[in-house]
Amino acid sequence: MAELEWRLGARLPGHDYGIFKTAFVDAEHPGGGAAKRFSLIECSDWVNIIALTAVDRVVALRQFRPGTREVCLEIPGGMVDPGEDPRAAAERELLEETGYTSTDWRRLGVVAPNPAIQNNHLHCYLALDARPTHAARPDGGEVLDVFTLPLFDIQAKLRSGKLDHALVVAAFGLLALELYELKRPEPRGL
Repeated sequence: MAELEWRLGARLPGHDYGIFKTAFVDAEHPGGGAAKRFSLIECSDWVNIIALTAVDRVVALRQFRPGTREVCLEIPGGMVDPGEDPRAAAERELLEETGYTSTDWRRLGVVAPNPAIQNNHLHCYLALDARPTHAARPDGGEVLDVFTLPLFDIQAKLRSGKLDHALVVAAFGLLALELYELKRPEPRGL
């Protein structure tokens, strides 16, 4: 098998856009040394949270996204602050965006949102028995409609495309794997 890893050289800064920075890295092709300059987006890590109430309702929100020019169906989430533990960021984001809290947290997994150009990771969490305990305090750049919907409605929303935010879809995919593991029968002998 041929070598796959490019030999990375100089990393050149791009622009700082506040929530992310751009950069460029020069590299040599592993099979022949041909040069290429890769464009990168340097981001903080992110978190998202599937918060379930005691009766298996998902704490959801709607917010306008200028990239698609649509109001999107989403779950709470946001950026991990520098030096912040991802779980602490998840708890903070759930409280800020929705006013809900939980004492029963599970880590669902970590995914790379777009490793071709981004350096960050998305940490997905499950918050069980979530309940509203405070007033929501979204930041100044967020206008959120917070509501709950039955967990059993999620599959239909995914299939119909009403829930199409890739990071949210990833979280529900990780939840589906978690639920499968809980219900999986014992492996049979060969």
